[in-house]
Amino acid sequence: MGLRKSEIGLAATSRWALVPAVNSFVDFWSWRWLLVGWLAWAGGIPTLAAPAGRAAGTILKVLPHLVDDRGRVAVAPSLYQRDAYQAHLRQNPQLVSTVRFDVNARVGRSAAEPGRLRLTCRTALREPSNPVVLEVPVRPGRGRRSWTTLTVDPETYRTAGKVLSWRAELLEGETVVSSQQSFLW
Repeated sequence: MGLRKSEIGLAATSRWALVPAVNSFVDFWSWRWLLVGWLAWAGGIPTLAAPAGRAAGTILKVLPHLVDDRGRVAVAPSLYQRDAYQAHLRQNPQLVSTVRFDVNARVGRSAAEPGRLRLTCRTALREPSNPVVLEVPVRPGRGRRSWTTLTVDPETYRTAGKVLSWRAELLEGETVVSSQQSFLW
């Protein structure tokens, strides 16, 4: 037969006699995880440190935007309005004057010379062997992340046509450190 509650030291009337034991167990582990989290944040755990051979930079995000004759990508400063206006520009290509690429990159501070961001665009009216190439220097921003804007010249956009695919590369010297490309590249 099984043990009765009175034999194992629990009050016969209390259904929740084990709750304080569970709460003390949770409290025991919660302060331990708080300590581990603090050590990880402070850099006290060497396994969480970045490897020594890590790349000097990374391209995090590339946002292509169509630009109208007034230089706008949106009519209001909200993401919903931006997306709605971009859809409107895609449906009415006669309103588009150029295309702008906003690139978010993490750049290393250790480089002696600033990194460069190269954007290569394949367009509708040019041969794939003759893409539009834009290149600008990129410096680390606050927290080593920076947004860089690359805009195709309106005259070049008119002669080259609609952008079909693109590839963004982060360069250090002549070495490609990071790359991101569109689906159709």
